[in-house]
Amino acid sequence: MADKKKMTVVQLTIITAVNMMGSGIIMLPSKLAQVGTMSVISWLVTLTGALCLAYVFARCGMFTKNTKDGMGGYAQYAFGMDGNMMANYTYAFSLVIANTAIAVSTVGYGEMVFGITLSPVKVAIATMIILAIATVANFWGARVTGQLGSLTVWGVIIPVLFLCVGGWFWFHGHTYVNSWNPHHYSFFKGVSDSIPITLWAFLGLESASANSDSVENPKKNVPIAVIGGTVIAGIIYIISTNIVQGIVKNEALANSNAPFGTVFTQMFNSTVGAIVMVLLTISCFGSLPAWQFTVAEVFRSSAIAGYFPKIFRQRTKHDAPVAGMIIILVVQLLLSLMTISPDLNAQFNNLVNLAVVTNMVPYILSMASVKTLQLSAGISSDNKNYKITNALAVIAGAYSLYSMYACGNLSLALGALVAFAGWTIYGFVANKYNVTINE
Repeated sequence: MADKKKMTVVQLTIITAVNMMGSGIIMLPSKLAQVGTMSVISWLVTLTGALCLAYVFARCGMFTKNTKDGMGGYAQYAFGMDGNMMANYTYAFSLVIANTAIAVSTVGYGEMVFGITLSPVKVAIATMIILAIATVANFWGARVTGQLGSLTVWGVIIPVLFLCVGGWFWFHGHTYVNSWNPHHYSFFKGVSDSIPITLWAFLGLESASANSDSVENPKKNVPIAVIGGTVIAGIIYIISTNIVQGIVKNEALANSNAPFGTVFTQMFNSTVGAIVMVLLTISCFGSLPAWQFTVAEVFRSSAIAGYFPKIFRQRTKHDAPVAGMIIILVVQLLLSLMTISPDLNAQFNNLVNLAVVTNMVPYILSMASVKTLQLSAGISSDNKNYKITNALAVIAGAYSLYSMYACGNLSLALGALVAFAGWTIYGFVANKYNVTINE
């Protein structure tokens, strides 16, 4: 008999898809237009990699004994406590960077809503103000801001779903074909340049297995929901971004700071376009407070484990890690200044690429630990699912490495600095976990 208190596989699949969609999609069409419609190939590559990652993470979530440490708990099976630390550390910093990118995209849509064009310095200042407001909003607890984020996300989802269903009436095949490769890139360069932004849309898929305790028959239904949710999100991403490129000419789309507002303006009129831009601006801004709180909680859990300074453990009487949020905000303000570029799209791209590079570190560590994790869970090496999971982990790991390469030399160099800083930090706390070597 079904437990009425638990979700069905359909409900979990829908939640997984909705959680993956949101503010990550709203700048996608502009970035993809800078490559052309050949970026559809990148979508297929990324969807394949994302499905492999999603399935393996679902399996990890079901069999790990380290249920509180997330990807760090997976990495610990093969790399010990230093692997656990590095996975959580780089994941935390990727979220810090990702939130800064979301704030930048909020500024882009805000420019279009108010009909203004900000200088690079003013874009950075506006980004900093938005991040500060989103942080302060959590000082009295995250309950209200969390509810706000789950409500405002529909400001993105509804226009995107409408575009997927009704956008075909405005779609022109010749516009799409003429935008195939406007910059005459080689096949490999065109695909590689599109990989980071397509993967950006799927970041967070590893959290899809977090609801395993709330679903009926989790060993069967969690992998189904994770794969199903990833497929649904991927199909919506691919259809919506490609429809846009068949409606708006490539040059206009590539230079737009609010691509979904641009396409709805062309489909209907400036009033409808303005309404969509307001919805997406609100949605982006509404998601930030909850994400800022989430990042602070990731840092807090790492501080409890002993990786980060004790100040990140502190909570106020409102149960908010205010001290940690303020430190994180300072880092984000510095990022906003460091990534100042001649145009908003370039600033957004710099942040996205760095977020992807740092997020790939825990992905790679997790994929490399899958074999040991399964054996530790008592799964026989002759088991069919054991072999399938290991094979998919190899594919997912290779895709993650390729994605890092596709982000470019600057992002790789900065990501390496972040990682080496993490090893340095761990060196000062390693005595808590490592056994002394006797000569």
